[in-house]
Amino acid sequence: MATPVALSTNVQTETLDLSRLVDPRSIAVIGASDRPNSLGARSVANLLDHSDFQGTPYLISRTKQSIHGLDCYQSVTDLPEAPDVAMLVVPAAQTLQVLEDCAGRGVRYAIVFTSGFGEMGEEGKRAEQEMARIGRESGMRIYGPNSPGLCNLNKRLGMMFSPSFQIDQLPGPIGLATQGGGIGRCFLQAMERGVGVGLWASTGNEVDLTVADFMRYMADADDIEVIATTMEGIKDGPKFVEAALYAAERGKPVVALKVGRSEYGARAVASHTGSLSGAAEVNSAVLRQAGVVEVDDMDELIDTAALFARKRPTGGERVAIYGFSGGGCALTADAVGEAGLELTAFSEQTLAAIGSVLPDYAAITNPVDATSDILARPEIGHESLKQVAEDPGAGVVLYPFPCDYGELTGQIGESIAQVQRETDTPIVPIWMSDRLGEGYDALVKGGLVPVRSIKRGTKALSRWIERGRWSVDPDWSPLPAGRTGGDLVTFTEPAVKSFLASHGVTVPPSGRADTADKAVDVAENLGYPVVMKIVNSQITHKSDMGGVEVNLRSAADVRLAFDRIAAAAVAAGVTTDEVLVESMAPAGIDVLVGVTADPVFGPVMTFGLGGIFVELFNDVSRRMLPLTPAQARSLIDEPKCAALLRGLRGSGPADVEALADLMVAVSRFVETNSGRIEELELNPVRVLPAGQGVIALDAVLVMNETNGDAL
Repeated sequence: MATPVALSTNVQTETLDLSRLVDPRSIAVIGASDRPNSLGARSVANLLDHSDFQGTPYLISRTKQSIHGLDCYQSVTDLPEAPDVAMLVVPAAQTLQVLEDCAGRGVRYAIVFTSGFGEMGEEGKRAEQEMARIGRESGMRIYGPNSPGLCNLNKRLGMMFSPSFQIDQLPGPIGLATQGGGIGRCFLQAMERGVGVGLWASTGNEVDLTVADFMRYMADADDIEVIATTMEGIKDGPKFVEAALYAAERGKPVVALKVGRSEYGARAVASHTGSLSGAAEVNSAVLRQAGVVEVDDMDELIDTAALFARKRPTGGERVAIYGFSGGGCALTADAVGEAGLELTAFSEQTLAAIGSVLPDYAAITNPVDATSDILARPEIGHESLKQVAEDPGAGVVLYPFPCDYGELTGQIGESIAQVQRETDTPIVPIWMSDRLGEGYDALVKGGLVPVRSIKRGTKALSRWIERGRWSVDPDWSPLPAGRTGGDLVTFTEPAVKSFLASHGVTVPPSGRADTADKAVDVAENLGYPVVMKIVNSQITHKSDMGGVEVNLRSAADVRLAFDRIAAAAVAAGVTTDEVLVESMAPAGIDVLVGVTADPVFGPVMTFGLGGIFVELFNDVSRRMLPLTPAQARSLIDEPKCAALLRGLRGSGPADVEALADLMVAVSRFVETNSGRIEELELNPVRVLPAGQGVIALDAVLVMNETNGDAL
């Protein structure tokens, strides 16, 4: 098991005890059957014929006296003891009553296979609410509905109705938590390339137990090293993030495939599990923040999780390439460069050792083309590959196989597996041929998990190395999602700036005026030049309707500007009682700092170029709140526009530290008003040269108006 790092005080460490679900002492099959190919018969066979279940099975059938040589009971209420787990293989119409019976008998966990609930519409959602009530009031935990079940392959235990459970059994260090059944079994069947799964939980519609619950369980499980997950929707964003952080602190990387990232996919997700898929950009940003390695498809999920199961990365790994095909090595080198990875430069000792083994015409600098000589003399391939893997700068070795040579390739595969047993450096075979011959089989048996294309290999490698650079922020845990309720209220700009200023956000000196004369008085008190803006909480884009006047340098300018704003208000059909007069800010770089209430993850901050550029370039970064100073700096560094702040083509750097401080102050303001803020936008924020600070030039705030006075 990976060595856990010290737990921070912010990540909740109370873990739901799922041990009696994952490894129960007694199991009841409700709806057991002996009718061939029925779900009830398959469930019984998987438990009694294809598992090594050491506990007590109970079969419940209303029509049979005995099944599989075991006496049947009419109801779960007739059992001599309360079983740890009840598997419900019953029609949807009977499910609620059977759950009531299970709860009354004291069942700990109910696995509901049945479909036809939340994914079917409002009536199904109401039934799920009733399921949740039954579980909540009784203390019984519910798994499903719309679930294929659960299998603990490291214990050879299958609580599922799948006809392929008996053949999909390769134990291993990967824990798999999915919502969908078919996509989870797709991962399970990667056993054909040597990927072993220790525990698979497929949670379905998640009326109670969720993917996050199993992630937390797997984080503590001694037989699980890596957690892989596919998610269609996330019911509780902060809970999921807490589980991911907990796993990270326990030394367990999480690799995730989020389904429903496009409009089409989101629709499919809704019809499948009734899940809320969420905004793809926000999902991806939060996953990165929590240290979750997000991937794009199933192959990448499998390849990446398998690589993590072989070794933990440091983040500084450089790549060595070795093969017997010059073209294959060159293609791999191209892919390494395109992926932004770095080839290592071999030490003089390594070069000398390789050169003493391989023929004179072999290429011994990275990449190493050992030539076809190793087909005739596998021993030279073994020795030279070992020297490459043991080079001080080699963090990983890519070994492309462009074609299969039958028995000869089998010998090479066995040789590579032997080298891997002699070194800690991961050797990643890339099997490019459509013919899966003896060499492929040897690599699989040797535990090297060959990938099927160069692009896939370098993609998984990139994800692996990048995750090695990430570390848990010990000062961070997410804010809760959800809103406090109440009507939405939009505040005026002066009010918003007053709130922000009280939380440490710098705003321009200003004053309000309801006549031109008073506007002049304010301007002369502030000193010219000034800016004048219309004050109206319903206008968020004031400049679009002529409600902003800038660079006013005299009393005459101020009077004319006041009249123009009043006329623009009449033309736009809005009313205003006053204007805001502010000191005009010095030149700088304008950026956006915004917060929105995401329905899944709660308040999320967005950062990018200010003004119209945020919409034009869509060059933004996001973080789930609250924000620590370290996260604020990484938020600033992420988008391409960060180059402007660092200084570009001779221009000096901007005050990035002050910008980070402003972001943290905004985060504190949101945290103080947790659950109330719907939208907060500071656009633009003027970032001045280094050491001169930042100024929030405009601000919009939409909140749930409640009795809270935290503002």
